[in-house]
Amino acid sequence: MKIQGLVDYHLHTSRCGHAVGSMEDYARRAQVLGLVGIGFSDHFPLLDTHDPSLNMSMEEVPVYVQEVDELRALFPSLEIRLGIEVDYIPETVDRLPELLRDYPFDYIMGSIHFIDGWLFDHPLYIDGYEGRDLFELWSRYFDLLGDAAECGLFDALAHPDLVKKFGFRPVEDVGGLYRACLDRVAGTGLVVEVNTAGLRKPVEEIYPAEDFLRLCRERDIPVMLGSDAHSPDEVGDGFDLALQLMRRAGYEELALFNQRKRSGLSLPS
Repeated sequence: MKIQGLVDYHLHTSRCGHAVGSMEDYARRAQVLGLVGIGFSDHFPLLDTHDPSLNMSMEEVPVYVQEVDELRALFPSLEIRLGIEVDYIPETVDRLPELLRDYPFDYIMGSIHFIDGWLFDHPLYIDGYEGRDLFELWSRYFDLLGDAAECGLFDALAHPDLVKKFGFRPVEDVGGLYRACLDRVAGTGLVVEVNTAGLRKPVEEIYPAEDFLRLCRERDIPVMLGSDAHSPDEVGDGFDLALQLMRRAGYEELALFNQRKRSGLSLPS
């Protein structure tokens, strides 16, 4: 199965503090792979703290926007979109609308990296899983994901089952958690990302799991595609497996974005 003609809407830059390579390097890699479009979606500032290893500062955001715009002129044959990945944190979400409206984003991705102040997906804080009730943890995560969907700020939800990253899974059936969350997501019209970064993490599985993605399809929730690349060699990584997964789940189309408006792209046969 070929990946030519696809788009990769989840690329990071060195401004987030944990990615490497220039924007030009990412664009050149996309062209080598035959992708028709890319989208940068670097980490928007955390509002109550700034950790330069996690996200850009507020002062860097306009520079990031300008750099994406300048890249478009360098690669006119590549459809380059300006995205942003924004953490949903209940305590700060009310401050986001005023900050986000200042920039011409093509799409805004919401994500969950913090559960009640705990950065659960960071290797430095993996000890936080010790002694946890994993079903309760997963329940809290998917409640937050539903809250993020319903907050009205986002166009898409990034790596929707990120809570599985380190392979800590409840012994109980989590299907009910998936369904309750996705019923909420479906009511918002948001897109869910199929994110291949999980293949490079301890869980060794695409985000989301196939059962989750099938439930998305049952609810007519659109999907977008991203590698979550933090280096140019990760652009398009695992897209062959992602296409197989999406096909098995019943998808025939990917979501595209331009100026916060959505269109579709047929999956290659």
